[in-house]
Amino acid sequence: MLKDEIVKELFALRDEKYGEFQSKLIPTADPGIFIGVRTPELRKYAKQLVNNENIHEFLNDLPHRYFDENQLHAFILSAMKDYERCMTEVCRFLPYVDNWATCDQMSPKVFKKHRPELLDHIKEWLDSGETYTVRFAIGMLMEHFLDEDFDPAYPEMVSRIRSDEYYVNMMTAWYFATALAKQYEAVLFYLTEHRLDKWTHNKTIQKAVESYRITDEQKAYLKELRSK
Repeated sequence: MLKDEIVKELFALRDEKYGEFQSKLIPTADPGIFIGVRTPELRKYAKQLVNNENIHEFLNDLPHRYFDENQLHAFILSAMKDYERCMTEVCRFLPYVDNWATCDQMSPKVFKKHRPELLDHIKEWLDSGETYTVRFAIGMLMEHFLDEDFDPAYPEMVSRIRSDEYYVNMMTAWYFATALAKQYEAVLFYLTEHRLDKWTHNKTIQKAVESYRITDEQKAYLKELRSK
């Protein structure tokens, strides 16, 4: 079976020290699930597998046992060129995404050519209530809808999210910090009017102040908006 061959190959690519390093980045996960395959190797392997006629055996074998399998899965989806197939697989995989790294590594290139259709899914994902599905949705809004396809309705959707989950709130802050870099005048009022919860508000300012894309003058003003 292809899925067994894949796990065998992942162990052949293993770097145990790197696996230990990864486990420290995701402390909520069992250290035993980290094989320790480096990201460039996973990307390279994903490109080899994406057009394999039996790849469905691996993609359908959910949940995976190892973190590295999830990473490989995300990279395979990111490399798919057929939008409908890719979206079907993303929707199938998202409920099994259980960490920030796999969530953030999944970025299908084909989505760029299908933004209107993508937006409908983003709205559904935002309402899912699932930590990493919501995080993924915010990430897709940040990646695809802060430039020529920007609409003020999009940050409004993100601003309405209220969560106790650190990884949702951190992505929300990342989104607004990036929005300040790209659409400063359009989103500044979310801070001046305190439209975000206090933690996300202050984290947004912190990340914005760290950005090289925001001017020194803007940074000085943003610092004045911090909530005490």
